[in-house]
Amino acid sequence: MELAERLKWLRSRHGLTQRELARRAGVNNSLISQIEQAAVNPSVATLKRILDGFPITMGAFFSLEREQTRQIFFRQQELLPISSGEVQMWLIGPLQRGHKLALLRERYPPGADTGPDMLSNEAEEAGLVLSGEIEITVGEECCVLRAGDGYYFDTRQPHRFRNIGSEYCELISAATPPTF
Repeated sequence: MELAERLKWLRSRHGLTQRELARRAGVNNSLISQIEQAAVNPSVATLKRILDGFPITMGAFFSLEREQTRQIFFRQQELLPISSGEVQMWLIGPLQRGHKLALLRERYPPGADTGPDMLSNEAEEAGLVLSGEIEITVGEECCVLRAGDGYYFDTRQPHRFRNIGSEYCELISAATPPTF
């Protein structure tokens, strides 16, 4: 949640109008409106004054999670992009504390990889190659997988993904617990 969305959600959750919150915080109500519309970013001191109107600490404010309605189905445009660079990854479902599974759609252009360093984290991961081919290295083992092939491993083992083919590689992966 962005700051503007988070403030608006918290204010409405407490049943406060913009005017009432502004009065409590000792600021102009137009400032609350501008912050909630993401027209301005408040200084740290101003944000602290506003949060004192609830009261809530800054740490608690930035760790708030909105109660999500239970969404079951996700259209392609609702998938959350979680990557940067050449490799594209989209999270299927919301990113929330307490979730036990992360399901990803991954897309590797020809020559792309997860980086020069091997990855390692505390999870189990499984995946299925939908198209193209991908070289996966886990520990000392290396294998090229093609459409229809899959994998499953403990991610505490150092690992790396690399598209060695001439076409895009697309795969679906799942990790438990989520590691991001």
